[in-house]
Amino acid sequence: MPSDATPDPYADPLKFGQRVQILRERRGMTQVQLADLVGLSSHTLRKIENGQQQAPRLDLVLRIAEALRVRDLADLTGLPDMHVDLFVGPGHPRLAAVKAAIDNFALGSSAEPPPVAHLEARLHAAWKARHAAKNHRETIGRLLPDLIRDGQALVRHAETANGRRHAQALLSQTYSLSQFFVAYQPDAALLWRVAERGMVAAEDSADPHAIGVAAWLLAQAHRDSGRQHFDAADAINLEAVRFLEPLLPEASDDVLAIAGALEFELGYTAARRRETGTAWGHWDKAEAMAKRLPSDYVHPVTSFGQAIMGAHAVTVAVELHQGGESVRQAARAERAAIQSRPRRARHRIEEARGYQLDSQPDVAIASLEKAFEAAPETIRYNGYARSILLEEIESTQAVRRRRASELAVKVGILAA
Repeated sequence: MPSDATPDPYADPLKFGQRVQILRERRGMTQVQLADLVGLSSHTLRKIENGQQQAPRLDLVLRIAEALRVRDLADLTGLPDMHVDLFVGPGHPRLAAVKAAIDNFALGSSAEPPPVAHLEARLHAAWKARHAAKNHRETIGRLLPDLIRDGQALVRHAETANGRRHAQALLSQTYSLSQFFVAYQPDAALLWRVAERGMVAAEDSADPHAIGVAAWLLAQAHRDSGRQHFDAADAINLEAVRFLEPLLPEASDDVLAIAGALEFELGYTAARRRETGTAWGHWDKAEAMAKRLPSDYVHPVTSFGQAIMGAHAVTVAVELHQGGESVRQAARAERAAIQSRPRRARHRIEEARGYQLDSQPDVAIASLEKAFEAAPETIRYNGYARSILLEEIESTQAVRRRRASELAVKVGILAA
């Protein structure tokens, strides 16, 4: 390598500050711009880059990584064992209360559990509220502590084997709702506790639908932990699909739908591997299952049904980095309305990713604006949306830069 070549930030033994400088310059950012994005003075950032100041706290490291659009923490720190997905949002104000309820086991408690029908009704209402709310984490975060405690109490005080199985199914459902809250929060260990406890409770319940939902969520936890966990995600999905397959000829709509959702997840993971034929093959199987459901059916947890398949097609195309195809699929998906606000917002974000891949940044920003209108908390905690905005607030086009900056302020990426 010539002596005047740009150093490789992934080659040891570069220091943290040197890696920051190299990655910043590769992004075409000044020290002032990066410092403003992460809430530092340019003087402090200069000292970090020059090695005159120790590497900052983890929360600041994460902000720097996000601003530089570094997906893997190891790329910034140089530590090979720190392969951490950085698509994590800020901690929700209700996270501490939800975490305390999950972690608490009142084994000696004599408190009376609620009637089964009462907990069932509250869970049903909680799922409906989540899908209808713009700020869905706030909505379910307010409900979860009591639901978790009551679900645990119901299992603890069950007097018959059937009663305990039913209680475990309800507890598993409560953990499933919890995972939607905990996802993309800055507590990976809590996410794993929730996902694994949900799976254990579902298995104890012997309820096919509960097992399918818990597997769907556990597989997502594996897949979102990084490429090295894709095989584990597939193994869980495949095991659940095989478990449900003999039941499908006579299955309820809910069981058929969760089987279809699991099938799509196999396609999603294949798309992340860039396995085009496999990804679309699983999408085709999922669509065939969706067509067996009533046209207006929507699964209460996953939103699976006929209306969601267009959005799923956009996701597959985006993960395969097929910009033109994702835009075509987005146009088709417009024909079907997605009832769930957070799911609709996520679809708009996937749409934005497609337009960004297709070199249509203005349309991408418009899609993100629609995502914010549907569910602000979805875009606030979504790394892909934040990355697009971070890129476009640096645009040379004044109108585009202003629109991106205005939305970034609303999302919380930039200070007002």
